[in-house]
Amino acid sequence: MFDARKRTVLLGLAFLLLLLLSYFENTIFFRILGDVLQNQLLAVGMLFLHNALVVSLILLGMTFYVNLVVLNFFKREKYAHIILEHSQTFAILFTLIIVFLSILRGSTLIYGGINLETLPLILLISTPIGIIEGYGIYLTIKKTLSRTMSIKGLVYIYGIFFTASMIEVGFINLLIFIA
Repeated sequence: MFDARKRTVLLGLAFLLLLLLSYFENTIFFRILGDVLQNQLLAVGMLFLHNALVVSLILLGMTFYVNLVVLNFFKREKYAHIILEHSQTFAILFTLIIVFLSILRGSTLIYGGINLETLPLILLISTPIGIIEGYGIYLTIKKTLSRTMSIKGLVYIYGIFFTASMIEVGFINLLIFIA
């Protein structure tokens, strides 16, 4: 039906559209998060859905990039293949950036800004969930860039995020109980 170049262009357009929609989802998600946390089952489902959307968007973006490189859209670029050749290194760097920015975003919403005095405490509290979600993000990026993603791998990744959602809701409830 579509040749590879047209499919790549459509993939890029879908990525841009979903990126725009994710902005609105993110805004709504953080507005209603406090109310949702009152019901543990709803909170787990909501956090899992949010994380699944995020990882799916990463998967779509990385797939788009891989297709661009493989189909020689970057003919003039000398180092276009470097990310694909060193997928593990790039996956680690990209994961660290995403997790750190996610923690900063969460602390901004909770505290109304980033307070440098409380940042180490926020990073310490966020570490267990950040490690689990970071591992899921890392696997997604690495498998996509190395072109080894499979349905089994995708189910495993979504399972990681489901587990992280359950732990995160439990951890949040523990912190609320302690405070």
